[in-house]
Amino acid sequence: MWVINLKENSPPLDLALAQVEIEIEQASFAGERVLKILHGYGSHGKGGVILTGSRKLLSEMKKKGQIQDFFFGDKWNNFDEKTKKLIMQTKALADDEDLNKNNPGITIVVLK
Repeated sequence: MWVINLKENSPPLDLALAQVEIEIEQASFAGERVLKILHGYGSHGKGGVILTGSRKLLSEMKKKGQIQDFFFGDKWNNFDEKTKKLIMQTKALADDEDLNKNNPGITIVVLK
């Protein structure tokens, strides 16, 4: 799975969102079906700026048809229907280290 790590360098929001757009395009071009964004949850327990900004961007990209779907890390588990469907289509996703961790600091993106 393609991983976008926004936690590593803690970029400002505008650079983080530009990185997300670029890497989604690159992953799609490379034939990836699913990618994971590591954005963290934020230091104040309410969801950080990069978390909320990236999810807003993904919502816009979904509306425009640039991505198929996205969902939050707390839904990335074997009991969620979207997750089960993705794993059935791409078996290697079952080995993801964040699966079943209820991690709000990640977002899963389903590409077209």
